[in-house]
Amino acid sequence: MNKHNPFAIALFVACIISACSNNNVDEELTLSREISKELGTQLKSKLVSTMQSSGPDAAIAVCNLEAINITADISDKNNLVVGRTSLKIRNPANKPDAWETKQLEWFESQLASGVDVKTLEKNEIVKEKGKKIFRYMKAIPMQEPCMLCHGEVISTAIKEKINDLYPQDQATGYKVGELRGAFTIKIEM
Repeated sequence: MNKHNPFAIALFVACIISACSNNNVDEELTLSREISKELGTQLKSKLVSTMQSSGPDAAIAVCNLEAINITADISDKNNLVVGRTSLKIRNPANKPDAWETKQLEWFESQLASGVDVKTLEKNEIVKEKGKKIFRYMKAIPMQEPCMLCHGEVISTAIKEKINDLYPQDQATGYKVGELRGAFTIKIEM
């Protein structure tokens, strides 16, 4: 007669489920890091090339129109939702939700305590509308090319164009190295 210990079986099953769950999280984290890097690289490349070929005024159109298309393409290609957000938004469509706000505030606190902004990221599995969602955010540091439109000193022509497109703009007054915002990713599990 073969006796099975129900506790041992339950423990074994729990360990397998936990291991599978951790593998999923590792996969989602790796994918999220790759996606945020890809989005950042594509946006910066397009922005810098446009600034070099057509000037800073034309670069505003990259952030206004092309960033949306690049983001949508990456989202569709990878079957996830990727975007950008900030505590100081320019585009109201990029306003952070409660989870994103919490992470951005944590990023700010870490930056204030001396942590390098380039290392800041957060991930968590949350429930949204009854579904398990892997959430990820990667800090976007303020870089030199972005200062023309987001820095402390912005030309009158650029200010006017920004005000025409974004009358409620909050995304100015930055210094290089500060937290500009974050890439944000949602993956349904």
